[in-house]
Amino acid sequence: MNKIQHYVQGSWTTGKEEGTPILDAITGEAFTSVAIEGLDVPEILNYGRTKGGEVLRKMTFQERGNMLKKLALYLTKRKDAFYDLSYRTGATKVDSWIDIEGGFGNLFANASLRKLFPNQPYHVEGDAIDLSRGGRFMAHHIMVPKKGVAVHINAFNFPVWGMLEKCAVNWMAGVPAVVLPAPSSSYLAEAVARTIIDSGILPEGALQIINGTVKNILDTVESQDVVTFTGSAQTGRLLKAHPRLIQESVPFTMEADSLNASILGEDAVPGTPEFDLFVKEVRKEMTVKAGQKCTAIRRIIVPEKLVDDVQTALAKQLDKVTIGDPRLKEVRMGSLVSHQQVQAVRDSVNDLSKEAQIVYGNLDDINTIGADAKKGAFISPIVLRADNPFQNTVIHEREAFGPVSTIMPYKNLDEAITLAQMGKGSLVSSIATNDDKIAKDYVINAASHHGRILVLNRESAKQSTGHGSPLPYLVHGGPGRAGGGEEMGGMRGIKHYLQRTAIQGSPTTITEITGVYQQNAKYKEAEQHPFQYHWEDIQPGMSLKTHKRTLTDTDIQNFANLTWDHFYAHTDITSLDGSIFEKRTAHGYFIISAAAGLFVYPNKGPVAANYGLDSIRFLRPLYHNDTIYVRLTCKEKVDRDVASAEHPSGIVKWHVEVFDANFENRPDSQKTEKDSPLVAVATILTMVEKKQETFVEMTEDKIDACLSALQEDAKPKWGIMTPQHMIEHLEYTYKIASGEIQDFEIATPEKILEKVHHSLYNYDKFPKNSQFPQLEKDTLEPLKHADLSTAIEKFKEQRKKYIEYYKEHPEAKLKNLVFGVLNKYEAYLLERKHLNHHFEQFGLI
Repeated sequence: MNKIQHYVQGSWTTGKEEGTPILDAITGEAFTSVAIEGLDVPEILNYGRTKGGEVLRKMTFQERGNMLKKLALYLTKRKDAFYDLSYRTGATKVDSWIDIEGGFGNLFANASLRKLFPNQPYHVEGDAIDLSRGGRFMAHHIMVPKKGVAVHINAFNFPVWGMLEKCAVNWMAGVPAVVLPAPSSSYLAEAVARTIIDSGILPEGALQIINGTVKNILDTVESQDVVTFTGSAQTGRLLKAHPRLIQESVPFTMEADSLNASILGEDAVPGTPEFDLFVKEVRKEMTVKAGQKCTAIRRIIVPEKLVDDVQTALAKQLDKVTIGDPRLKEVRMGSLVSHQQVQAVRDSVNDLSKEAQIVYGNLDDINTIGADAKKGAFISPIVLRADNPFQNTVIHEREAFGPVSTIMPYKNLDEAITLAQMGKGSLVSSIATNDDKIAKDYVINAASHHGRILVLNRESAKQSTGHGSPLPYLVHGGPGRAGGGEEMGGMRGIKHYLQRTAIQGSPTTITEITGVYQQNAKYKEAEQHPFQYHWEDIQPGMSLKTHKRTLTDTDIQNFANLTWDHFYAHTDITSLDGSIFEKRTAHGYFIISAAAGLFVYPNKGPVAANYGLDSIRFLRPLYHNDTIYVRLTCKEKVDRDVASAEHPSGIVKWHVEVFDANFENRPDSQKTEKDSPLVAVATILTMVEKKQETFVEMTEDKIDACLSALQEDAKPKWGIMTPQHMIEHLEYTYKIASGEIQDFEIATPEKILEKVHHSLYNYDKFPKNSQFPQLEKDTLEPLKHADLSTAIEKFKEQRKKYIEYYKEHPEAKLKNLVFGVLNKYEAYLLERKHLNHHFEQFGLI
């Protein structure tokens, strides 16, 4: 029997002792074991801090996000193998989907958050703070990765999701992880971790996994580390009080089991969609993962007049739940994870039944399909009923971590809220109601005791993710018994692994530190118009001062006629008495439009498009005959993904300052301390192309030079082509590109054709050993020409035909075997990539 392995300090290893057997939850078979003796925990933690942490901390948020996206795609392609192991935990296919693909979904979701962070290794948080009247002393907040490790102590119920929902967050923050899955399901966590390590996508040391209970894991944690725990509230409290955590002030996030409550609104009577939705939701939360969810519904709080109706309806729903081997399609609920867990649930039910009556299910009578109920860790769904929930308090204190829930009545909404709060804090609560007033009253008054609240009704039902589904963009955690911690939550979650630091200095210094231009910082005069630079060459603070423009009375009236904006200040100067305006006033949007006319560079260049307007403020009016000039300054750069037919680009945020050019000429008697030549400020965004530095431009001279250097006996760096085979292949593709050959079907499947077509615009090279559709793999086609020299001449002739074709037919669109229908520009992009690919293959470039 093989032992479960650990990945620590760069290698896979096993514990030295015999180990504790791990059983298949369905068959009871011992198929593996876990042992931890001999692991050097202090060195494991230090290895993560140094080896993994140093690399992760230097990566930008964009790089970390792309790393997570790549990893998610890699794991998704290999998901089937994980399902086979997941069945051993007692999980059905639906249960496994939540765990496995839900875990991968966390990687995808956190990867997308890279767009919300700057393109640098640290985050700039919030707005700048002016600490002086003159604006020469200011403050800001930055958040940098902690120089420690994230120690994740996980529960048994979600070995994949539990690992990845935490790791995705700490990796995005630039912090490595040491994961400790619960032993009973650690074999599944090990399989996923092994695939992650084998992928080579993460830097070494970013993930270490110890598959077993390590009692001394907290003995050597340091102040830069972060510890998270998911499990029982009792165990969590013991860990939270560890002396080392207190001594080092180590952040500790606890997500504990809780007595989550779902409320049936008084309006949701039998026959309404909300009643049916409520009952189905309770059934689902009782039986998904066999109730082994920290977010499952443990308390069913319903109007006292509807208790019998709910009890009857829920029983009918539970009667449909088939229990047994989760591999079978007809099975809807599997087993608990172990016999020890079955006994723990039985003990809890026995305690609960002292104050509540079992009204559905039987601890000793379990009907299973395709499995032996005695060998497997099976248990029947159990519904209890507590008619006096204010007196019988054990139902608010004791949790049965399985398919067990208790119905209890309430007289009015205030009572329902009180009952929900008697759980002393939960991860989630829900209410089924179609009355928004009831919903509001419940949410506002119950929110203090719950980490998340779902309102379920007919309008949201089809899209609702359900009571028990934590989502990556929402916080997961809760007050009191639920642990008082928070996980996930989009950017909020990532910030748990970052150190927030206030920084003070001059605007110029703070600009350099943050990478974001600050008001009143020194300008960096651009040597040429900023719109002539590619994205990489633009830097915060790069600035242009424009020439001047005088706003005329005719300009203002024409703008009013063009836009239909006939506000009185612009068009009716007889109505200005008592207003803040003195004369005919320029439209604010005319001022910004005129500013754009001053700073926009007219010629084609790297600026691909206007991307929008972030903010705009008009500080004081401008009148006809006032003269303005503009300061255009790079404020910030934001990277972006490009998936459509456009070249790689990023977003540049420009700080636009509009000045009154006549201000300095005003007499001092007409100025006050508050006066300023600045009349308007805005942040505009442009899409700016990145430099193309991957491919050599294939001019006729460059092609001739490459072909002159090609020797007949040259060996390829990859593939099996000879030089002549390569040239004849290129000649053939030029025949396609010039329209001579078009009698073929596009080989790329329709579902991915658009994505493949768009790839022409990126700056990625063709993969080595790319397979041309009409060539047989690992086989050389017969040569068509007598020798290499003849082949080169034919190649040149065919290329000339391609060039002449598009001169005569500039609007033509022709088919390509791989990339679909191409226009002239796309044909050029393909030619550049294709020639670079093969010329590099033979060392010609």
